[in-house]
Amino acid sequence: MGRSPFTLAAAVTAALPGAEVTGARPLNADGDGRFDSAVASLADGRELAIRVADDDETARELAAEALALRALTAGARAMLPFSAPEYIGETRLGEARALVTGLLPGFQIEAAHVPAGRGAAESMGAAIAAVHALPTSVVRGAGLLTRSAQESRDELARLVDTAAATGRVPARLTVRWREAVADDDLWRFESTVVLGGVQSTSFLFRDDDERGPEVTGLLGWHALSVGDPALDLSWLSAAPDAADDVHASYARTADRVPDPALEVRARLLAELEFARWLVHGDSLRRSDIVDDAAALLEALAEGLHADDLTVIAARGDAVDSAMDALDRVPESASSGADTSMQTDAYNPNELWHDDDADTAAASPDDEGTHDLTDAANEAARRLEVGGLETEDLSSVRGGRADATPASDDRQDANRDDTDDDEHSPEEEAQRAARAALQRWRSSDSE
Repeated sequence: MGRSPFTLAAAVTAALPGAEVTGARPLNADGDGRFDSAVASLADGRELAIRVADDDETARELAAEALALRALTAGARAMLPFSAPEYIGETRLGEARALVTGLLPGFQIEAAHVPAGRGAAESMGAAIAAVHALPTSVVRGAGLLTRSAQESRDELARLVDTAAATGRVPARLTVRWREAVADDDLWRFESTVVLGGVQSTSFLFRDDDERGPEVTGLLGWHALSVGDPALDLSWLSAAPDAADDVHASYARTADRVPDPALEVRARLLAELEFARWLVHGDSLRRSDIVDDAAALLEALAEGLHADDLTVIAARGDAVDSAMDALDRVPESASSGADTSMQTDAYNPNELWHDDDADTAAASPDDEGTHDLTDAANEAARRLEVGGLETEDLSSVRGGRADATPASDDRQDANRDDTDDDEHSPEEEAQRAARAALQRWRSSDSE
């Protein structure tokens, strides 16, 4: 890895014959470190993003994204109230697969900073609903993966059994999850087109003077499939301020029979990311990952205030969200923010601010790159578990002395001058846990 932007830009001509490249620069946030990436400027004024993968995992992801973007016909794109990257072409750089797409403008907001109320939260809910409203023929016609409600249920049942077989899952969680899987009321849903695990950084925004941040683009289409719509809402456990408004906007916009169990399944999927992390470490025989996951599962079990995941409790306080339950994650936990993106136009100083919401929008700096530690780079390697994948997050519980994540820097910058005292262990644990789960996403690259 480490190819220069000029080398990458030159490869654009192979994917787009006749293109006249006039400039090149790094792609902001560097595709989360798992790709060599760059922006190529063309003589006709267009800007294209090129990403190159050097291992089988990322090569499969690029191949799946290319297939998904090609499946988004002009008719399908016209149904979306935002832009998806335009498929330009594919090529190879040596033995490595390269994908060229149109560059989408916009800025991103990290999950913990998504404000409640009008603007970003409502726009995100509507955007997710728009994806779920796409005809399933878009996916089926391209030969992409489809899962029925029962298949989704069976897949999670296998994950719970596999995790429990390691002997490192607290009995309370095993019972909780198995009861949820066995609850027929949770699994009476209509499968929809899904992105397979939306993250807050999947959304690109522009600022509107009256309405606030509005979604103008959506990234990360490589796991496009038909499946459980809760997959694209499980990330909201990392966005406590905005979760209710995103759900409410989604429910208002979704053109389907209401799904009363949607939020419960989303919480279940968020909790099961810890189980997926455990199984990932166990399959690799990585004791450090297994110990990490086991400690987080213990914290989750100790912090739960209710034992069941039921439809009745979906809108009440009886069942806390996965991240709210993690009030005793080990103090040493830390994380690197996932800033994966395919855009080069954003300015954190231009973010809209609602006087009624004390929020901070987070985006990379103007130079558009973040230093990634070796542990964060290693985090890109994911293993399929029951058809889904997880990221290697061995840095989650690493000490904070090595490098402070960029997201923490931005949070520090937004604090009041009077808030110079250290956070309590509980607050530090909550912040670390939310950042950790934000990076733990399930996707299907096949």
